[in-house]
Amino acid sequence: MFVHIDCNSYFASCEVATRPGLAGRPVVVANDNEAGGGVILALSPEAKALGLKRGTPLFQVRSLLRLNDVVICPADHKKYRRISRQIMDTVQRQEIILDFVQYSVDEFFGQLPIEEPDEVRGYVRKVMDAITTATGIPVSCGCSQTYTLAKVATHYAKHYRGYEGICVLTPANRRKALSMLSIADVWGIGRQNRKKLTELGIATAQDFADCDERMIAPLFSVAGLRTWRELRGTPCIDLHRPTAQRSIMQSRTFARMTESLDEMDRYIRSFASACAAHLREQHSVCRSVTVFLSTNRHRDDLDQYRNSGSVKLTTPTADTPTIVKAASAALAKLYREGFLYKQAGVVLTDISEEKGMQLDLFTEADDERHRRLMQVADELNRKFGDDTINFGRNNSA
Repeated sequence: MFVHIDCNSYFASCEVATRPGLAGRPVVVANDNEAGGGVILALSPEAKALGLKRGTPLFQVRSLLRLNDVVICPADHKKYRRISRQIMDTVQRQEIILDFVQYSVDEFFGQLPIEEPDEVRGYVRKVMDAITTATGIPVSCGCSQTYTLAKVATHYAKHYRGYEGICVLTPANRRKALSMLSIADVWGIGRQNRKKLTELGIATAQDFADCDERMIAPLFSVAGLRTWRELRGTPCIDLHRPTAQRSIMQSRTFARMTESLDEMDRYIRSFASACAAHLREQHSVCRSVTVFLSTNRHRDDLDQYRNSGSVKLTTPTADTPTIVKAASAALAKLYREGFLYKQAGVVLTDISEEKGMQLDLFTEADDERHRRLMQVADELNRKFGDDTINFGRNNSA
């Protein structure tokens, strides 16, 4: 039985869990800024009850927010990643769900070698309780014969209180569940495919599952065909072999514009460190580090400047100090005084597999020493937060 765990209103739940005074109050998470712009990214149940919706620009609902004393929390993605890792660690320590894998910051998949629905619910309930106890984050769970069907089950676990957060979708009730689910709500059906299916008169997930394979194969990619097979109960998605990214980027649109080189340098070093950690997670190395920055293009009253620059590394690496040093050097060349900067970021490119690196006799020992150091730093950052170990200006590569 495949298991899908989805955190409820994740960003808002993280804010409530880490700030107990917010419990029971309407809370929204938004990318607020000095001009009063930004949009709502997540909402607590109390905020949803007011009619607020995700994606709504803040300026459109300012009066409603003030009238109902809604708490606006700026998005803190480092916090959300840290709590996500706590969830991973909590579930893995239980050793109940097998092959547990993180799909996104608020979604996880795994497997239970059990088929009996009541027994599945019992084990999943233990996992859910452990997550809530350890992190304070409420979750919903779906269980079924494939990853895609488990996602369908989670949809019902979220939207029907009678399931109490857990829905086990069996072959006996699968057809009814898929017949009630819009094709737009099926995992893996993108906007273009949705439009194509609608034109063919396919409105529900069951309509899609009922199609003949000879009709599906020429119309959709391999991914679309996999979704069709999974809806019919045949597992064919492998989440344990993600494709390595060919570029890795960390960037931010600042809530407040800044002209400080020191502040920009702190941002760039933080972005570079996060990129390097991601690089190591996929067992890759890079040879090019690019930094970009820009002013606020929406402010016609301000002087405008945007630029980017790259540093080519002598040897492909995933070593944080080396990548941070290169990013900081690139920023120093790009930075210009007299501008208010609104956005900056770091991009790693020219990425290859770590195992393909060719080391010479003189660099092999030093590289191994740096690799062990990075493993320790990654473990501490996973356990205590992204900035527990960072590489400031006094660090050298």
